Amino acid sequence: MSSAPTATVASAHDAFGTRATLRVGDRRLLIHRVADLAPAHLPYSLKIVLENLLRHQDGAASASAVRALADWRPDRAASQVLELRPARVFLHDTNGVPALVDLAAMRDAMVALGGDPSHVNPLIPAELVVDHSVIAEVFGRPDALARNTELEYERNRERYRFLKWGQKSLRNFTVVPPGTGIMHQVNVEHLARVVMVRDGWAFPDVCLGTDSHTTMVNGLGVLGWGIGGIEAEAAMLGQSIAMPLPAVVGVRLHGRLPPGATATDLVLTITELLRGHGVVAKFVEFHGPGVTALPVADRVTISNMSPEYGSTCALFPIDEETLRYLRFTGRDADQVALVEAYAKEQGMWHDPSARIAFTEEVELDLSTVVPSIAGPRRPQDRVPLTAAKSSFRASLPRSADAASGVPVVLDGTEHRLGHGTVALAAITSCTNTSNPAVMVAAGLLARNAAARGLTRRPWVKTTLSPGSRVVMDYYAKADLTRHMEALGFHLTGFGCMTCIGASGSLVDEVSRAVREHGLTVAAVLSGNRNFEGRVQPEVAMNYLASPPLVVAYAIAGTMDVDLLTEPLGVGSDGRPVHLRDIWPADAEIRDVVASSLEPAMFARRYADVFGGDDRWRRLDAPESETFPWDEASTYIRRPPYLDGLTSRPRPAEDIVGARILVKLGDSVTTDHMSPPGAIPPASPAGRHLTRLGVTPDRFNTYASRRGNHEVMMRGAFANVRLRNQVAPGTEGGLTRDFLDGGRVTSIFEAALSYRDAGVPTVVVAGAAYGTGSSRDWAAKGPALLGVKAVIAESYERIHRSNLVGMGILPLQFPPGQGADELGLTGEETVTVTGLSALNDGVVPPHVTVHAGDVTFQARVRLDTPREVEHYLHGGVMPYVLRALASPPGPDGS
Repeated sequence: MSSAPTATVASAHDAFGTRATLRVGDRRLLIHRVADLAPAHLPYSLKIVLENLLRHQDGAASASAVRALADWRPDRAASQVLELRPARVFLHDTNGVPALVDLAAMRDAMVALGGDPSHVNPLIPAELVVDHSVIAEVFGRPDALARNTELEYERNRERYRFLKWGQKSLRNFTVVPPGTGIMHQVNVEHLARVVMVRDGWAFPDVCLGTDSHTTMVNGLGVLGWGIGGIEAEAAMLGQSIAMPLPAVVGVRLHGRLPPGATATDLVLTITELLRGHGVVAKFVEFHGPGVTALPVADRVTISNMSPEYGSTCALFPIDEETLRYLRFTGRDADQVALVEAYAKEQGMWHDPSARIAFTEEVELDLSTVVPSIAGPRRPQDRVPLTAAKSSFRASLPRSADAASGVPVVLDGTEHRLGHGTVALAAITSCTNTSNPAVMVAAGLLARNAAARGLTRRPWVKTTLSPGSRVVMDYYAKADLTRHMEALGFHLTGFGCMTCIGASGSLVDEVSRAVREHGLTVAAVLSGNRNFEGRVQPEVAMNYLASPPLVVAYAIAGTMDVDLLTEPLGVGSDGRPVHLRDIWPADAEIRDVVASSLEPAMFARRYADVFGGDDRWRRLDAPESETFPWDEASTYIRRPPYLDGLTSRPRPAEDIVGARILVKLGDSVTTDHMSPPGAIPPASPAGRHLTRLGVTPDRFNTYASRRGNHEVMMRGAFANVRLRNQVAPGTEGGLTRDFLDGGRVTSIFEAALSYRDAGVPTVVVAGAAYGTGSSRDWAAKGPALLGVKAVIAESYERIHRSNLVGMGILPLQFPPGQGADELGLTGEETVTVTGLSALNDGVVPPHVTVHAGDVTFQARVRLDTPREVEHYLHGGVMPYVLRALASPPGPDGS
């Protein structure tokens, strides 16, 4: 039943006279009525921002931002800075552990400054989901889940004890234990409020998270996006998030998906479309008649991929479908009524006929979407399934021959594996496992394949890692689990796993063929990213695909096949079986979803979401205001960022005589800067762990070691696929040490050489520097290595912010004058002059860079006054800590 919202304007005590009372049933809640100020054409996302500004009015800058939105016009360029305050902060374990390490270190530093350590404490809800640590080591057998979970706790017990310390010692900090699901799916299915209530006020659930795919919750009408762990710490401690007023791109959807096209095909099409259009640092809003035809499951799949097309967020406004989903997933009836009442009263309820004005507009006819994959190295490189084989062959190295084969013996039978062999097929990631339609399609395809006598090829590692336990509930009710297992897709765990590179080892014989014969193998996964070196170190080609296509490629065993014309294999009757023979009909998929997915499943699985299993409950954890560090730990170490912190920052100075540590091309990802996956034994991090007595089978991943700065700084720029142009012809984390005659060495060792000699270093890069994950170690690692500045042609939003948060200066080449155009080789000595203006709080229009014989003007990418302050203080942590330690002035400021 729809509730009937009523609002009564109360006496106005705020500067804009927008305070009102919203009555929902027996409740009376205060709101700031956005409709009183917002122009009718204001995009929904900016209405949420406007409410946030109204509720946190704190001076002239805030009032100016409110007026900018009240007067907003799409054709008017805006230079306004917004100070946004999230309603809650959302974390996962691999970014949450270092964030908690930083908070613990800040408590220590607060004691050293003579302050109260309990002041370092989240002031808003901070929710952490443990989902990034489980590794898909064991697969293809009934005990895979149990064995992987056992290994997870064995490897991460110390980290998990630390998280429990945080939950006990910090206020407003809660942990969803391991084995529950993937953070974004848990957020959509349970944690997201859509509208929150605190201290008698109702307001939008603005959720900022330490993972770039926090945008998934946009599909539920929640405004949220990824921020760096450094920014998240500041937000938890009451700091606002400064950002320029964004452009808003409207994406009009119309038509309907054709038969056989999936939500995955749609999102890959949108990713290609919007990455081509250009939406970096912009808001995206979906509208038009096509939106009403999309269920929330499809919407969250599209919103999840927002980082892949580069936008800050990708919002689907609240409508009846939103309410239906909230009820279905077990949200309280009073909460659903509040969401409806609030959205309608505030003008945040989606009206398909409303004439919203957007800065830019893009259109997509859903009927044009076709089955697709994306790869082999970027999510936006969509390939229609009709062209998948030819595209694969075109992507092979020139010297590779797709027809040549390497003999491999598996289970006593010799096979010849060619380039493009599918070594890994993974149904993984909240992006797709949150969508029952594509998951049921995979199960039905597996059923049909098994009935024809097909199974996976023996060289393919097959894994199933859903983002929610509910998936396995409806699989069981639909009797699909046994069919998935017949194809080798046994449950391996509830977590990110392959999507973040926690893929485990390949089949031994395949791994040997890669190492000894240079075999180029592929992965097919239902994830959201396929960057080089991310999915599995030995896999060179990675393709994103829908879950049913993942199953199909596991059966085919190679990318060198046309799934639309060539058979997947030979059935038990001796006849060839094509994909079209086993692909389930759309009507059957809908019927199975409707008959197998029930609201009670969500209620049961989330009834004790913070309780955890017996392993979690048995973990002991210290109870103290400051954390008792163990200096022998290889997982949790007190970081040195705040050592010797003084009460006042040092003034900004020019960078003189710097060497170029790394010179990179375009689209360098945070995975290149800080790899998440396996730690190679021969790498600086691997050698460090070996010296400490850790054997390679206990290395775990870089992601699991993010609480140990000694490991992570050695992992900076250590991606096995990184090509550093300072050391041309090499691959991996190598550079040249010009203090040692230009000797080729590891980036870590060269950085120490420069640092010990007092020589600053810089990074030089091309366009779109920092794409991918909101990984704080992509900035922390370089900062600890002594990097003072990055000079790039352009930046992705989150990483640029993280650089500032760690005190690294982001500089930008003049348009059309990148490093290659200027003739830079990486051998130059670099000096940057003109930075002293920052000491007066003024961002100079440009600074002068002298690089060898080349001189050019670079733009300083400190985009807000708050970022200038952060840079002058040496980063966010020193800035916040000094503010917390300083006594308030006479006026309370």
